[in-house]
Amino acid sequence: MSVTIDTKNLSPANAKERKNPLEFQRNFGIAAHIDAGKTTTTERILYYSGKIHKIGEVHEGAATTDWMSQEKERGITITAAAITTEWKTTDGPFAGIAHRLNIIDTPGHVDFTAEVERSLKVLDGAVGVFCAVGHVQPQSETVWRQMNKYNVPRVAFVNKMDRTGADFFGCIESMREKLKANAHPLYLPIGKEENLKGLIDLVYMKAITYDESDKWGSKLFVDEIPAEYKEQADEYRQILVEEIASHDDDLMEKFLNDEEITVDELRAGIRKATLSLEFTGVIPGSAFKNKGVQKLLDAVIDYLPSPLDIPPQKAHHIDDEDTIVEVAPDDAAPLAGLAFKLWTDPFVGKLVFFRIYQGTLRKGTAIINQRTGKTERVSRLMMLHADRREDIDVAYSGDIVAIIGAKEVRTGDTLCDKGMELTLEPPTFPEPVINMSVEPASKADQEKLSLALQSLSDEDPTFRVSSNEETGQTIIAGMGELHLEIIKDRLLREFKVDAAVGKPQISYRESISLAADGVGKFVRQSGGRGQYGHAEIKIEPNEKGKGYEFSNEIVGGVIPREFIRPTEDGIKEAMNNGTVAGYPVIDCKVRLVFGSFHEVDSNEMAFRMAGIFAFRDAMAKAQPQLLEPLMKVEVETPEEFQGDVVGDLNRRRGVIQGMDSKGGIAKINAFVPLESMFGYSTDVRSLSKGRASYSMEFSHYEAVPGNLVQEIVKTASRAPART
Repeated sequence: MSVTIDTKNLSPANAKERKNPLEFQRNFGIAAHIDAGKTTTTERILYYSGKIHKIGEVHEGAATTDWMSQEKERGITITAAAITTEWKTTDGPFAGIAHRLNIIDTPGHVDFTAEVERSLKVLDGAVGVFCAVGHVQPQSETVWRQMNKYNVPRVAFVNKMDRTGADFFGCIESMREKLKANAHPLYLPIGKEENLKGLIDLVYMKAITYDESDKWGSKLFVDEIPAEYKEQADEYRQILVEEIASHDDDLMEKFLNDEEITVDELRAGIRKATLSLEFTGVIPGSAFKNKGVQKLLDAVIDYLPSPLDIPPQKAHHIDDEDTIVEVAPDDAAPLAGLAFKLWTDPFVGKLVFFRIYQGTLRKGTAIINQRTGKTERVSRLMMLHADRREDIDVAYSGDIVAIIGAKEVRTGDTLCDKGMELTLEPPTFPEPVINMSVEPASKADQEKLSLALQSLSDEDPTFRVSSNEETGQTIIAGMGELHLEIIKDRLLREFKVDAAVGKPQISYRESISLAADGVGKFVRQSGGRGQYGHAEIKIEPNEKGKGYEFSNEIVGGVIPREFIRPTEDGIKEAMNNGTVAGYPVIDCKVRLVFGSFHEVDSNEMAFRMAGIFAFRDAMAKAQPQLLEPLMKVEVETPEEFQGDVVGDLNRRRGVIQGMDSKGGIAKINAFVPLESMFGYSTDVRSLSKGRASYSMEFSHYEAVPGNLVQEIVKTASRAPART
């Protein structure tokens, strides 16, 4: 496979200025279930690439990308950290060429899934990290779905091959079964558990072993494959060749004719299949024991895309959403990029993390925020290195940088040159599932609290702030207990605001069970010009997860066209407060079927009110029901505690979905109402003498049992909390 630096889209000046041609750049993220070893893997990448000269361990609070005090204390990643380094491969067409790597280390905890979502939106490729013992875990599935959502090519790293119970091939089978991934090994492990010695390269058919006297894993030896592994290596090499040939007509013809497929052809075929999302190459290793990470980096260079390899970004014309505009890497073209993350730095102020899809950005440039239409000035431009920054003067297509000076930017905003009439598709985020009240400890803290909450909600799209008009309380909403606990901690540490938080409240929803008709009339006469609006609707349940759908079935002009939208606005306003306990209504189809108007008295406000009354009337007849969020929970516990854990989940109204046992560890999967999961981390540790662990993520909404509805309604009336 030959390497060509494509400069046809670059002006001579820009081509000369650019230090790293786009062909030799990789923007990728590292994503996985919590505790699979993402941050440890990232730390080794930085060490082997020469970015750092001392390895920091997560459990010691010294990892480079876990720089927040909360991350250091808890040993988990909370915010996605971006970092830039370089790597040179030793083999193949890219051998000896320095590749620039823009890496984002993402959190694994479900409470911080928004960090993964927005990172994958702007990255070109990804490394999925899996535990060789735990295989595919709940958050593994979540991040895999996110990769699929944004069509991100990926390779997989099966980490912790040094651990007791490590099973490389079992992990690959788990990927195929649970993720439907076409996963095949690119390397095989030499040994496992405490006897992990190295890897077998199935492309070059060589053995890579490590100098055991070098505890940092920097010295690698390339030898012939040991005799005891030769048969296994030949078998998996043949499977790999056949699989790759099935994705390339020319290779398949050679394969069927028993012609030799060369190493270069195989590498090119793996790259092609990976970029087309039809293949996932798998590399075994142990980041903690410093084995396999260099080969993972080689795979990133060889098989993950450069910005030139990904399809052009699809943007919408600013005046016509149906008109699609393609945005492709081109340093000489007008600037267009996406602000995907905000962060408040105590020293430099608001940082805007920015992915440049097209054009060149220079320090001091004035750019347009397409959402606001306002001009923002880039006072400083920075390359990212976790919590440290490097000032730069210019950034190019494909770069991920931080902007200082932009004031009214939100996550998902398109920033571009003046005259660009497009908006890039922003990332989407899940709705918060838990909320609580927050009050300042003193009147002096009131204003500081408001500013701090505004800053935090700007940073985090899954953190919402609202005011309850009935109680005057400030309500904060997030993805889980840990999420809101971190928010409270940051209020105190970063913003110096002492605040008290109330008991967590659940974000319930409401829906309907039956189809029903509703009539809404708004008639007011005051001696002069009055108000008249009349709408009749039919509502019916929608499929779970489909949300709200509206259809206009008015014929004959019984409601003029200009009053259709106000009527729908009224219906949507009524859906914000259901009839059971005042929670938002979801999964409902609404058809506007009839109505009437008055030539003089009808106006938009009257039909808005008619829409509100019609929906309330229909919902009251449609057997409304209260819905609660159900969490997908996975508990891993020693088998001796399995019965106690299952019994406890049943007491929490959990529904067991399956149980599996391997190596003395039981894995229990269940759906459990969020309402009963508060404080579970303490309880499950107590049940298992501290030896069990669990993870959970939002799954879906389900009807609340009838015997519990009244208690929830009473709670809602005492302390309403809406999101």
